[in-house]
Amino acid sequence: MNESPHTGADVLADTVISTYAVLHARMRSAEASRPTRERPRAALSAADPFLASTSRHVSAANAVLAPAARHHLEQGGERVHELALQSKRLEVALTELKAKLYGSTWVVRRSWTGIWDEVERELAALRTMELRLARDLSAALDDAQRGGLAEQLYRTEKRVPTRPHPYLPHHGLAGRLARRIALQVDRFWDTAEGRMVPEPVRPHRGREGLIAQYLLADPHFPG
Repeated sequence: MNESPHTGADVLADTVISTYAVLHARMRSAEASRPTRERPRAALSAADPFLASTSRHVSAANAVLAPAARHHLEQGGERVHELALQSKRLEVALTELKAKLYGSTWVVRRSWTGIWDEVERELAALRTMELRLARDLSAALDDAQRGGLAEQLYRTEKRVPTRPHPYLPHHGLAGRLARRIALQVDRFWDTAEGRMVPEPVRPHRGREGLIAQYLLADPHFPG
């Protein structure tokens, strides 16, 4: 994931690229952490920011980019269907990661390496698909529309589920209702567990300071 962001005018694609750079950094940080006898929950604490922020972004992308693609792009319906399928693949991988972290018996035979390889593969596949979608939307929209869509993606990411839900509907009225219910459940458990949910990446028209904020893995880009 070494690709540089687009120019400032393409705020939508820039936001997607910056978001996946942060997700990738959090994934690497979580992958490097392993539970020990002294710190049995170390891996879970390291993985929580990655799981929460990735789950949020997957939901937000389906809530915001999918309707825009249907409206503005040729073969938009087909591409939205592909986005939902790839989102489900990633969410299944995240669910298995979460199960491994919590010591679930149904993934006990799976190795950490195998689980992380699957998460990385599905995350990269969704990034490729989503970035292509964002760039095609950018080509079809003017500056104000691009900025509005990027801002909507950011705002939506703050009010969608924080855990993977691969088997819930992703689009349409059913998807909106499912996200609303899942969000309430996730918020309850996040509070009960004292879980840290990072702030999403804010739309940003310039690139100054992106690398420093990316390395901090908790960006707060100026508006």
